[in-house]
Amino acid sequence: MPLEIVEVTPLRPERFAEVLPPEGLAAFEQSMARAHELLGSRTIWNVNSTAFGGGVAEMLRSLIGYVRGAGLDGRWAVVEGDAEFFRLTKRLHNRLHGALGDGGPLGNAERIAYESRCAANAAALVEMLRPDDIVILHDPQTAGMVPALKAATDVPVIWRAHIGLDLPNDTAREAWGFLTPYLVDADAYVFSREAFAWEGLDLGRVSVIPPSIDAFSPKNHAMPFTGVTAVLRAAGLAAGRHQPHRAVFERLDGSIGFVERRAQMVEEEELGLDSPLLAQVSRWDALKDPLGVLAAFAEHVRSDQEPHLLLAGPDVRAVTDDPEGAAVFAQAEAAWHELPPDVRRRVHLALLPMDDAEENAVIVNALQRRADVVAQKSLAEGFGLTVAEAMWKGRPVVATRVGGIQDQIEDGRTGYLVEPRDLRAFGERVSELLLDPHAAERMGEAAQARVRELFLGPRHLGQYVDLFERVIADAGSPGAVGAAVRVP
Repeated sequence: MPLEIVEVTPLRPERFAEVLPPEGLAAFEQSMARAHELLGSRTIWNVNSTAFGGGVAEMLRSLIGYVRGAGLDGRWAVVEGDAEFFRLTKRLHNRLHGALGDGGPLGNAERIAYESRCAANAAALVEMLRPDDIVILHDPQTAGMVPALKAATDVPVIWRAHIGLDLPNDTAREAWGFLTPYLVDADAYVFSREAFAWEGLDLGRVSVIPPSIDAFSPKNHAMPFTGVTAVLRAAGLAAGRHQPHRAVFERLDGSIGFVERRAQMVEEEELGLDSPLLAQVSRWDALKDPLGVLAAFAEHVRSDQEPHLLLAGPDVRAVTDDPEGAAVFAQAEAAWHELPPDVRRRVHLALLPMDDAEENAVIVNALQRRADVVAQKSLAEGFGLTVAEAMWKGRPVVATRVGGIQDQIEDGRTGYLVEPRDLRAFGERVSELLLDPHAAERMGEAAQARVRELFLGPRHLGQYVDLFERVIADAGSPGAVGAAVRVP
């Protein structure tokens, strides 16, 4: 059977009482009550391309966990694909961001290969569906499943795009042209920003639902300084003696885990815990611009306080749906070797272990909490969950004015926004925060408050309940799904 079914740990929705104000908690409880009344025994199926690595997988693990913890039936399936399929879908991913990527074609041969794989995945899903279920398909890897699902079943099918471009170019429209024919029969489309909605889709079926983070996951739960230190040392991300029994964390299922695996490091010396630190955590993706971060740090971040830079991302051997990761990391490593010696000794590249997703998450948690400033210098971005994650931890973020990052950061209050290619402005903002820890702390506090208000799971789940209500009510009436939901 092509589809992999992902086991998801049920999570207690009641825990949101710890982080939501009373009115927010009351709204969430009302949404969950409506969900029970609306959905009953229906199963909500989510289908994407990977169970590990990347923000979509993280969100699904969390959101489905709370759905299951609330007594509703949420399930998660991962599509099967070979190297050819994932090269093609990565090509589409890049072009949806307006970038050529590998420059390969999107012709008849690619369409035939794409349709064949999507049809096989759809056929496997159809065998598991019941008449009242709802299917949410995520991103380019699943768009081609829509026609087969609609031909074989009457279940509502929603397509959810986590990527997009504020000002589409011909490259993005080429990807739209490839994918749109598969999407015309979907009951609803979900985008992270209103500007991302494609030309050619029925706007009456478009909803805007920004992503969210889980405040209680291993990646985001509170950590004392001693825990941060122990985890970083255990993972090889900080100098000092490692004490295995102290690198401990709570797993999603409530059991205890230990950080046992070490990152693969490219560095001349270990990072001291007292060194001023700029960190970026992201996939090894050219659109995350690791080379730009290296150049901006080397050329424009003031060196009088001897700041360090850490670029961290997943072990490229472990992310099967991103065939370009290894090449991007190799480029970053080559650029590191070319840095002036006095800069190179202060720059660290880390391939984070991926064998245990929750161990990886707690390493990222500790790393973001350790950083004095967090960067997200993307050239294009659907949303950028690492921004909300760092903001939730009270970290000041310097990021680029692209995509959903703009919805998260209020420039000058909850972080700084710079133009994607302006290395000088990026370096100056980083230097400003490193030189004024009190201002950085105030910015971090404002950032955390914004995430609490707008980017936690209860808001996200409530908007999905609204969408399910419209889709169920208007099944078979294209164009009636309703208005977009916007973030202020």
